[in-house]
Amino acid sequence: MSERLGDLLVKAGQITRDQLREALDKQKEEGGRLGSNLVKMGLIQEPELVEFLSKHFKVSAINLSRVEIDEAVVKIIPADVSRKYTIMPVSKAGAKVTIAMLDPTNVFAMDDIKFMTGYNVEPVIASETAIRAAIEKYYGSTHALELKKVMEDLDDDSAESLEVLDEELEEFDIDALADESDEAPVVRLVNIILTDAIKRGASDIHIEPYEKKYRCRYRVDGLLYEVMYPPLRLREAITSRLKIMAKLDIAEKRLPQDGRIKIKTKVGDKDKELDYRVSVLPTIFGEKIVMRLLDKDNLMLDMTKLGFEVESLTKFEDAIAQPYGMVLVTGPTGSGKTNTLYSALQKLNTAETNIMTAEDPVEFNLTGINQVQMKESIGLNFAAALRSFLRQDPNTILVGEVRDFETAEVAIKAALTGHLVLSTLHTNDAPSTINRLMNMGIEPFLVATSVHLVVAQRLVRRVCSFCKEPVEALPATLKSAGFNERESRTLKLFQGRGCEQCGDTGYKGRVGLYEVMDIEDEMRELILSGASSIELREKAMENGMITLRMSGLQKIRDGVTTIEEVVRETVL
Repeated sequence: MSERLGDLLVKAGQITRDQLREALDKQKEEGGRLGSNLVKMGLIQEPELVEFLSKHFKVSAINLSRVEIDEAVVKIIPADVSRKYTIMPVSKAGAKVTIAMLDPTNVFAMDDIKFMTGYNVEPVIASETAIRAAIEKYYGSTHALELKKVMEDLDDDSAESLEVLDEELEEFDIDALADESDEAPVVRLVNIILTDAIKRGASDIHIEPYEKKYRCRYRVDGLLYEVMYPPLRLREAITSRLKIMAKLDIAEKRLPQDGRIKIKTKVGDKDKELDYRVSVLPTIFGEKIVMRLLDKDNLMLDMTKLGFEVESLTKFEDAIAQPYGMVLVTGPTGSGKTNTLYSALQKLNTAETNIMTAEDPVEFNLTGINQVQMKESIGLNFAAALRSFLRQDPNTILVGEVRDFETAEVAIKAALTGHLVLSTLHTNDAPSTINRLMNMGIEPFLVATSVHLVVAQRLVRRVCSFCKEPVEALPATLKSAGFNERESRTLKLFQGRGCEQCGDTGYKGRVGLYEVMDIEDEMRELILSGASSIELREKAMENGMITLRMSGLQKIRDGVTTIEEVVRETVL
């Protein structure tokens, strides 16, 4: 939004072109928002900026210093989200929550809040100073907490040994856990939870406190399963143990925290190194902990085994073989986008290629690839990292996510100046990705010339190969799923009966559904003319694009998955 805001202010006579250039230079040196820099430099008053934005975007302005916000409204949005987007919940009415924002066009913030809370979002504009003051008032200061932690570390004799532990792996053996009677029960229980998740093939562990029970669930193949109910009296002890392992502040129980646990263990005869990404979130009955299991052995880097149809894979491989341009992978959280991008990078990873990635977080370490972890707190965001990458002589750049106009703009410039750029977006399908970029403020001609290919993807569960058996299905059911009349009468389906290997679910493992949209000359003409996502979809299908549903139907024909799985993840 930065340069667009500057141009708008110049056109409105609020600032001069020279003043804008001066503010942009300051922004390049020191970071921060353009509007904030203009105010700091005294080139525009904050109330005038708010009034201008309110009139331009036709969105109401609010003076937060005169508003008392209800505690129940504050709890709707977590503190870290409020700080991340510089937003403040103001009021709630029915299914709508009013949010004070700096940028009412930030669709990513509004989408995140809608997804997270279930409320529709009505934006109002407030000044940055007022929003930050409200965040400090209602969510509490972070600076005092950080200082307290530093002082405690200075007084703590064990601080030095904790530093060493950051670089070492904690080791324990699954088979020996049952015999470790001399260890504290809580330590043994936590070790069992962590290692049992590995045995079951879980991707996430959820430990959740409620009023009268304490629950542990594993996410296996995309679905959550209850696995145990630890004693409620051990809630605080389990939370503290996990926080210590993740190097988090055990005294802080009011704010969300993020950390990482690294362990080395033996599964069967094989030593495994595992990372758990830990997220701690305060709830009304205690702190909920979610751990994402990052297992290198589960990372599938062979693109031929991900689930691409032959023609889709050919298009994808052709696109990443180009010397420049942008390839986008879209889909919801947990749809396998990272795996697809890492697979592409692995194919491109040669001694002659300089590959750089900006990720939040870096999930897996890939040898031969320069990976950079984002740190918003010090200004190292995707856009800042991208600018630095362009001075590092890269061939291929991966941007973890295109979240805002600034990142999209730099990524597209990189794609147009001789670099191959890979990234992700949150959209429902491939054609709507084009419209999302334009809604973010990217000009149609830039989208048309820079984007070479868009991949939309989902993950569905595989039928268990150990208990797979043929089943009958009603023709009407097959027809409603998208099969033609002939197939509806003759198609043979498979499902899992349920066995020990798949935990009686009938499913084991997951496979990708892929929708690959190639941006050809005809598509570019449509993009330049401002075509809708429906028109783009029709043209792409004319050109042979396999949709997500069509990819799912093919997996059903091949006996890889079931109708229920495909219907759950895709639409006709």
